[in-house]
Amino acid sequence: MTDTDTGVDLNPELEATSSLSLFDGDEGGLLLEQRRALLALVKLRFITARTHPREWAALMENPRAIVSRLNDLFLELVVDTEREVAFKRQAVPEAGGRFPTLLHDTAWNREETITLVFLRNRHFTDSARGEERSWVDVAEVVEHLLSMRPADATDDAGDEARARNAVASVYKAGLLLGPATAERFEISPAVETLLPLERLVDLLSWLEEQATEPVTEPVTEPTEQPATDETPEDEA
Repeated sequence: MTDTDTGVDLNPELEATSSLSLFDGDEGGLLLEQRRALLALVKLRFITARTHPREWAALMENPRAIVSRLNDLFLELVVDTEREVAFKRQAVPEAGGRFPTLLHDTAWNREETITLVFLRNRHFTDSARGEERSWVDVAEVVEHLLSMRPADATDDAGDEARARNAVASVYKAGLLLGPATAERFEISPAVETLLPLERLVDLLSWLEEQATEPVTEPVTEPTEQPATDETPEDEA
């Protein structure tokens, strides 16, 4: 059996071992569960206690061991213990410049950015009311996106398709929880961690500017992802 997110073998005998050596010639210094957590953090945008309980537990048990390995890769760990969310980000040299990186930036387009802001506001409002979970209908998001169209927009079918594609992109990012074909999703608490208040203010200002100007390029919130062999990053 294999974890579909991290690709780690879930062999019960392997899981039961407490040895640091997991294969011939293994010089690693982490236990299996710690390695699983490290792999998930490097591979995924973020992990949460709900979606990755084993990895979260291993991280909370000994965060310094995992932070050390991330730091070796010029990465920092950000942990929100209140919302139980953790993610990595590129470290920045104190003297300026940049480090070599495993990550590349992927920009959210206009519709995706509006969706993120909408979901962040919905989650914040529901949390402030004491709701343990926050939900949203796809139709609500699509309607909101369509209401943000320029006054002279005429491509109704194209705009609706772009709106639904934006919802699909945010779902793929892990910020909407539930079956992919659902018409109603739970909003991940990670949306508030990944989109803090100061960034939200910046995005709202950007969207207000776009309301009066044509959008020519998808220039919005960048999200760090592991770089692949096909899209390598240049070293500093």
